[in-house]
Amino acid sequence: MSPVVQTFKLSKWYGNILGLSEVSLDVHPGITGLLGPNGAGKSTLMKLLTGQLKPSLGRVLVAGERIWNNPALFRRIGYCPEHDSFYEDTTGRQFLAGLLRLHGCCAAEAARLTESALKLVELWGDKNRLIRGYSRGMRQRLKIAQALAHDPEILILDEPLNGLDPLGKRKIIRLVKEFKAENKTVLVSSHVLPEVEALTRDIILMHQGKILAAGDIHDIRDLIDTHPHVVALRCSRPRKLAARLIEEPHVLKVHLGPDGLLTLETDNRDLLFGRLPALVLELDLDIEEITSPDDNLQAVFDYLVGK
Repeated sequence: MSPVVQTFKLSKWYGNILGLSEVSLDVHPGITGLLGPNGAGKSTLMKLLTGQLKPSLGRVLVAGERIWNNPALFRRIGYCPEHDSFYEDTTGRQFLAGLLRLHGCCAAEAARLTESALKLVELWGDKNRLIRGYSRGMRQRLKIAQALAHDPEILILDEPLNGLDPLGKRKIIRLVKEFKAENKTVLVSSHVLPEVEALTRDIILMHQGKILAAGDIHDIRDLIDTHPHVVALRCSRPRKLAARLIEEPHVLKVHLGPDGLLTLETDNRDLLFGRLPALVLELDLDIEEITSPDDNLQAVFDYLVGK
């Protein structure tokens, strides 16, 4: 299928600060995850794709047309910004209905679409509360509701899962997947790798305003798994466990801190976790805690850029 969104050597700078540098990408129908640590350029890219910013250099095409200063294209896009921008003294229903009227809907249609969107994100029961009284999670769901209320062909969601509890995240993930089933195009950004993994296998990795890697998420996982994983444990008799772990072929380093925290590096985390239960039983240990302090997107990026 032809790409719905295309950029060609897209660059954006703010004075002497480079926000985006020669980004060329294709976004096809379905769900694409845009990943990167805070400051990677994700929000700048999304604002360029939605026509809110004018490129310093390069081009943006949406559905084959330039997006800048093209209001007809704006109607086909739903955008959920990262940060709130509400009229705090309106109710959720008034806010959403007002946006739909600005979109060109008549009063009756705006009321119908408002009800449908608020029910979809489970805010209909709070429709008459002032937005200033909404919790962070409710405000996030209202942003999502305004992005999809007019039934757009293209959804651009900037950190849509921020502020949601685990149940709320699962519901929004399911909702976004339903848009994929309708053959729509969704570009969703996050700095949390597992959240995007739950949505799609197609991802774009950004770092310092550039595309670092793109493709199937399992290929990216292969890159991640080529560097040692750090695992930290707290247990009874950590010295005894450290002595046994250093004998394991997939354990590269073991360090026992003065506070009793056992930190190790492994080139095969799955094998390590498969071996640990047997060692715990053999040595009669009590495990208090197991964590992976480098199991986050920032650590992966630090590795990929050679830091």
